Amino acid sequence: MNAFFAYISRMKHIKRWALMRNSMEENIQEHSHMVAVLAHALATIRNHYFDGCVDAGKVAAAALYHDASEILTGDLPTPIKYFNPEIRDSYKQIEHIAEKKLLHMLPEELRADFDTLLTPVDEDVLQIVKAADKLAAHIKCLEELKAGNHEFSRAAEQTLAALQECDLPELRYFLAHFLPAFSLTLDELE
Repeated sequence: MNAFFAYISRMKHIKRWALMRNSMEENIQEHSHMVAVLAHALATIRNHYFDGCVDAGKVAAAALYHDASEILTGDLPTPIKYFNPEIRDSYKQIEHIAEKKLLHMLPEELRADFDTLLTPVDEDVLQIVKAADKLAAHIKCLEELKAGNHEFSRAAEQTLAALQECDLPELRYFLAHFLPAFSLTLDELE
């Protein structure tokens, strides 16, 4: 029996933003889908506007699995995860162990293919997925603010600042050309 995909399907049970009151709960499956959409967009923007040659499909697939270890560890809130370097480094080790445990739930013949998704080593892929992850968090904050939930005000400021510090031209392009629409209502989008 191989339990890998049964575990992956449990992503829908792991809630994000546990320390905050949410207007709309978000789980890591929903989050990972959005990160994959955004990562694919960033890779495509890089390739079309900034002379990139990154495989947008590879980036999207890595984004789908970027939080898979949380199936086993749960989602540790950001303020705790990054409270100090010791906690951050220890948690990274825990995530790595969880990724290896998931990987070993696959038949040996498939492990190499999924290893590059669970723990990508391509620097371009990592960079884009990380930017898309921050972008998805910021979009979640915008959605909460749009719903009148001011609990996300500070998180929105912090995630936007982190995005603005990121030195990726494709991210700056997305922020200028696509991000403003996320603050609009359905009627305003038309």
